Amino acid sequence: MSKAGAPTLTVDGRGLRVAVVAASWHTTVMDGLLDGSRRALAEAGVEDVREVRVPGSFELPVAAARLAREQGVDAVVALGVVVRGGTPHFDYVCQAATSGLTQVSVETGVPVGFGVLTCDDEAQALDRAGLPDSSEDKGHEAATAAVATALALR
Repeated sequence: MSKAGAPTLTVDGRGLRVAVVAASWHTTVMDGLLDGSRRALAEAGVEDVREVRVPGSFELPVAAARLAREQGVDAVVALGVVVRGGTPHFDYVCQAATSGLTQVSVETGVPVGFGVLTCDDEAQALDRAGLPDSSEDKGHEAATAAVATALALR
């Protein structure tokens, strides 16, 4: 399980501006990821939060880039889910989202919390979505990581 070895991060994000970019596919999973990121940001004291929804995970990098460059945010949280199907589409979308979000972070200097689930099936996604029966809360983890990195770079 990927939770093993995870650091415990306590962050004070008061005064930070954070953008959350979330895909729209898999509503139940995305609702859980968004709720987790909202909880993490509230716990960190981040009050200036902008949420933007895009169609899918493929569109996350362009939205994250625009927000990082033009909106003056201190961190971006990218949330999405891609569930493996019977075609190579899964591989292309996962690679594009991962590479694109990495590029945004490196080119802008704005941390991007990576909350994109890449799962073999919907059960894996639900287990990571931060729902009451989930074993992990990847939305919370992504938001906390983005804030912690923004603070480290100050």
